[in-house]
Amino acid sequence: MANILVTGANGQLGSELQVLSRNQGHHFYFTDIDELDLTDRNAIHQFFNGKEISVCINCAAYTAVDRAENDFTNAININVEAVRKLAEVCAVYNTLLIHISTDYVFDGRKCRPYIETDKTKPINVYGQSKYEGESQALIKNNTTIIIRTSWLYSSFGTNFVKTMLRVGRKKDRLNVIFDQIGSPTYAADLADVILQIVGRVTAGSNNISKYLGIFNYSNEGIASWYDFAIEIFRLSGIKCEVNPILTEEYPTAAKRPHFTVLDKSKIKSTFGLTIPYWKDSLGVCINKLGY
Repeated sequence: MANILVTGANGQLGSELQVLSRNQGHHFYFTDIDELDLTDRNAIHQFFNGKEISVCINCAAYTAVDRAENDFTNAININVEAVRKLAEVCAVYNTLLIHISTDYVFDGRKCRPYIETDKTKPINVYGQSKYEGESQALIKNNTTIIIRTSWLYSSFGTNFVKTMLRVGRKKDRLNVIFDQIGSPTYAADLADVILQIVGRVTAGSNNISKYLGIFNYSNEGIASWYDFAIEIFRLSGIKCEVNPILTEEYPTAAKRPHFTVLDKSKIKSTFGLTIPYWKDSLGVCINKLGY
């Protein structure tokens, strides 16, 4: 049995991990800002001391993409400095760090799915802060796994799916962007994969080097936000007309990349995964939400 720390436990991914942890043979510590301030290195040390934490799953993040443009200091403190401090403490205690990152580390100018070794070039503060956080995690702790994901949603928290369901019940017609392409990711699927990885690296093997580094994970298939919205309304039975619009017709504080589909070949071959199709997983989530 391993002792596992999950930070950011009240978010979408952390909440899904809490649900799935009930069927695991490990001991979990679930923390959020009230239990553990990741910007305080001493607090992290004190939390780790005596607990023999084998794995730390860092789900904590500043994820308000538009707000980050004018809230640079907080975005950097949470997505970079806190990650650096956490990674440093993990190194002291010989703890494997699994850190969650984003497709927004890319500029979206490619016409094929991104692989892990493609050049990163963030185009907004959020993406830049997440890229710098990745770098700090890898530099400060030599047993680190980075998982880049995209378009995360869940029955927990605030996300695109729940926003569409809420707004779609109130309006007959919505404008949704169709020239940003990616892959929706059901947080419950990502949580399951993370726990499979934890099981693999805690199974007693002394050679975990092949499991370290950067991996991409999202559900299979691709979609625009427009496609995503159409499928949400189809599965939920909500009658709402969706009008496709260009990014330039919906200006936001932060620029968004136009194409961030992730190639999952590496994570599938390394861990022997079969990844669900995004529409199938969306159906599971919609059902869980009571539609």
